[in-house]
Amino acid sequence: QGQLIESGGGLVQAGGSLTLACTASGGTLSSYPVGWFRQAPGKWREFVASISWSGTMPKYADSVKGRFTISKDNAKNAVYLQMSSLTPEDTAEYYCGTGRNLYQPLTSTRGVGTWGQGTQVIVSS
Repeated sequence: QGQLIESGGGLVQAGGSLTLACTASGGTLSSYPVGWFRQAPGKWREFVASISWSGTMPKYADSVKGRFTISKDNAKNAVYLQMSSLTPEDTAEYYCGTGRNLYQPLTSTRGVGTWGQGTQVIVSS
């Protein structure tokens, strides 16, 4: 899948929205399940959302259900994470990762084969 590159992070006020993008440089995302994970300072990296290689079967952490939407555009070689109703608790470094197993849902960091470098999201109160 090449190198994964996240973009779209930034500073936003509580209640606001951001859309993150994950693209692959020198490779393709079309053959991989892709997940978004986040890591807040002093905390473990945690699962946020994932989507299957075909762009179906989205899965979400309970903390983001109803607020975040993951989507995959294989033609554009990109995976997006639309985040709305953001709260300060969403502040973290957000990472995308591709799954090791094509057919298993990607809901754990253990399932990730390749990580991006991350993009920071800061939600101010």
